[in-house]
Amino acid sequence: MKIKTFFIVIYGICILFSLQTKAQDTPKNWHLLDENTDNIPGISLQKAYELLKKHNKKSSPIIVAVLDSGLDVNHEDIAPILWKNKKEIAGNGLDDDGNGYIDDVNGWNFIGGKDGKSIEAETLESTRLYKKYLTQFKNKNKFTITNNELEDYKQFLKFKKIFEEGKNELSSNIKKNKEEYEFFHKLIPPLQKAVGKNSFSSKELRKTKIKNRDLDNLRSNFFRIIERNSSKNLTSEKLIKHYEEVAARMESLQTRLEFNYSLDFEGRKIVGDNITNLNEKIYGNNDVTKRSEHGTHVSGIIAAVRNNDIGVNGIADNVTIMPIRNTPMGDEADKDVANGIRYAVDNGAKIINMSFGKDFSPHKKIVDEAVLYAKEKGVLLVHAAGNDNKHTDYFFNYPSALLLNNTVASNWIEVGASSSELNEKLPATFSNYGKYSVDIFAPGVDIYATLPDNKYDTRSGTSMAAPVVSGVAALLLSYFPHLSPEQIIEIITKSGKKYTMSVLQPGSDEKVLFSSLSKTGKIINAYEAVKLALEKEDRK
Repeated sequence: MKIKTFFIVIYGICILFSLQTKAQDTPKNWHLLDENTDNIPGISLQKAYELLKKHNKKSSPIIVAVLDSGLDVNHEDIAPILWKNKKEIAGNGLDDDGNGYIDDVNGWNFIGGKDGKSIEAETLESTRLYKKYLTQFKNKNKFTITNNELEDYKQFLKFKKIFEEGKNELSSNIKKNKEEYEFFHKLIPPLQKAVGKNSFSSKELRKTKIKNRDLDNLRSNFFRIIERNSSKNLTSEKLIKHYEEVAARMESLQTRLEFNYSLDFEGRKIVGDNITNLNEKIYGNNDVTKRSEHGTHVSGIIAAVRNNDIGVNGIADNVTIMPIRNTPMGDEADKDVANGIRYAVDNGAKIINMSFGKDFSPHKKIVDEAVLYAKEKGVLLVHAAGNDNKHTDYFFNYPSALLLNNTVASNWIEVGASSSELNEKLPATFSNYGKYSVDIFAPGVDIYATLPDNKYDTRSGTSMAAPVVSGVAALLLSYFPHLSPEQIIEIITKSGKKYTMSVLQPGSDEKVLFSSLSKTGKIINAYEAVKLALEKEDRK
């Protein structure tokens, strides 16, 4: 990302803004490109397909489950690759296939209720734990607790501190973003209304007849911003997009403050299950479409219909996407993670993408059991490392491959995010990292993919890097169906492109070797992965 800064004077107030815009010469599909031919550290996808064609390889269909927030099942680039439960008759209100889930035609929603409602926002796990201990110690202090309560009291103080610091930090972020949001909110929506379009060019704005003096002043300020940044390739469209990003960020921050740190909100009531019954599996509903932006973007990266002359090309060409809702705007429940994995496995998924994570996992045991169940059934788990620029060798990001018995799940691959820049900014500034906890990096900055309502745009995060790996894994398994999860992981990690340069450690100005940020020091490469798979096949 390039940082564009500018001053603008409006009504006598001078304000400094930072405008993030995508590098001018970075193609939308950069993550699919090849470093040798395009000078961009993409995954060399076209070369991979050419190699498969050269060897006359044919693909087999693969089901990839996307455990996420939801999916736009009607998207033009997603609908043709949507998983359909052929054993279920849509809309008859019956459990035709006998799996316990009524009308699960396209997947399942573990954060929905029988009445059709769904959780969209939820508290953080740390908030839930603080609330639990607060109930126990509400009217107690260190002088009034018993010896038997000492350990629980320490936990109470720990989560109280986490809750208060997190809430204060979020409030501070809202305050920092508010001035920028309010400025652009006063500037752009009135001009959008005057032009009659949400996105407009400078030419269209100049041609618009404006009689209102205040509105004409806003137009002048809008052009002043463009003119002062003309050397940085700032356009009207980019400025409008920046406003939309600022507005979305503010909405997200406000929602997080309202729900993530609420001690009164009980979103689980919508589901109606017994959250303390960790063995309960049959709950939720069949509506996988709620809050679908994140899951739609992730799914498109993996397998948006290729070569259909619309939208984007996904990575894998013979994949169906099975959507499973388990992720609200907040922290997912361990119970929903475990049941989501089991549902995916039981319904034929061979790869499960998990672009979510949290700091605490009070019921990790049931998630571990689901992970081992997936391993037993030959299912690969792909997990995003997280976006807190944390060293996850020392700080946990759950769910994790490290099981409670101190073994590491062999069917698990942990993914950090890389950028399009072949310099010190190669690792994404937000990406978690770890020499022992992260397996490999994959493109995760400004990834262009599907969004709800037949839209397309860029998003960044390890949430985008994980589906790049899931897509390559699906490509491998589709053309080499005999491969086990462990063999796929071996091929991906061995064939990745190694980088030995010094880079900025995510979240700091400290220089480190890129090779120190993960087990492999590599970025995934589809061409090299296919090449290695072919070599292994020839040696048999």
